[in-house]
Amino acid sequence: MPRRPLLEFEKPLVELEQQIEQIRQRARDSEVDVSPQLQQLETLAARRREEIFRSLSPAQKIQVARHPHRPSSLDYIQMLCDDWVELHGDRRGSDDQALIGGLGRLADRSVLLIGHQKGRDTKENVARNFGMATPGGYRKALRLMDHADRFRLPILSFIDTPGAYAGLLAEEQGQGEAIAVNLREMFGFRVPIIATVIGEGGSGGALGIGVADRLLMFEHSVYTVASPEACASILWRDAAKASEAASALKITGPDLLSLGVVDEVLPEPIGGNHWAPLEAGEILREALARNLEALLELSEQQLIEQRYRKFRAMGRFLDDSATKAAAAD
Repeated sequence: MPRRPLLEFEKPLVELEQQIEQIRQRARDSEVDVSPQLQQLETLAARRREEIFRSLSPAQKIQVARHPHRPSSLDYIQMLCDDWVELHGDRRGSDDQALIGGLGRLADRSVLLIGHQKGRDTKENVARNFGMATPGGYRKALRLMDHADRFRLPILSFIDTPGAYAGLLAEEQGQGEAIAVNLREMFGFRVPIIATVIGEGGSGGALGIGVADRLLMFEHSVYTVASPEACASILWRDAAKASEAASALKITGPDLLSLGVVDEVLPEPIGGNHWAPLEAGEILREALARNLEALLELSEQQLIEQRYRKFRAMGRFLDDSATKAAAAD
C-alpha cells in the first residue's frame, strides 16, 4: 500500500507502490533476494513521479501545497535548529496556536523563527485553527520581532496559511489593524529578514509576517492574494472554476519570480517535500544560510533602504495605450 496519502494526479503510481510493497513483504516472508527487481520498480516509480511533478498545473500545485504530510513550520525549525525555545503570548492576554515563534540557532548564529502552524489531523487542525492566525497571533509575532530587532537577531519566517482568520471575533479584535501594523513595523527593522513560503501563502495572513529582505518559495508552494476558490466565487460566482482562477492568478514560483515578487524558488525532492522532508530541510538550510550571509554584509541603513525599494518596485505595469503611443513617437 502507498506510504502516505496520494493526490488525485498521483493515482498512476498506486499500482507501482502496491507492487513494491508486495515484493518487500514477500522478501520478508521467504528471505529471497529480490533486490534487482525491487530496485527496478523503485527506479520506474521515481521516474514516473518525476514526470508527473515536472508538469503540474497551478491547481495541482495547490493540492501539493496543502498536502497534510507536507513539512510544517515546526518540522523545519526542528530540522534547522539544535536549540529551540518557543516563546508564547502577545502580552495582551492571547497566545495564538496558529502562529508560533521562538529563539533558535542556525549555523551557530542566534536567530528568531516565526511561522504559521497547521495540524496533521482534524483534532490538531482545530487546535491550530487550520493555520489561520487571529489578531493575537500577529501581535505575538510583532512582539517577538521587536525583541529580535532590539537584540540584533536575524528574523526567519515561514509562511503557510490559507489566510488570516476572518471570523467576527477576529474582526472585532482588529484583524486588519494588527496585520497593517506588522507591515509598517517590519519595514523599519534593522536586522535581516528572510521569509519562506513553505506551503500555502494566502492573502494578508501571509503578508503579516512576509515583509522581508529575501522572499524564498518552495517549488510546489503557492503565494496568492486570494484563494482560487474565493477568486472564482467572486469573479464567476462559481467555486468550481477554481482551477481556471488558479491559472489566472499567477500563484506559482516561476510566475512570481518573473514578476519580481519572490527572490528565489527552491527546488523540491522528486514527489514534493512530503516525500522527502529531511532532504527538503537540507535544501532550506542551505538557502537560508546563503542568503543570511549575504544580508549580514549590509549595514542597517542599507537593509532598510533595499527592503523599501524592493516593495516599492512591485506592481509596476505599463498601460497598453501608453506603450503604443510611445512606440509611435
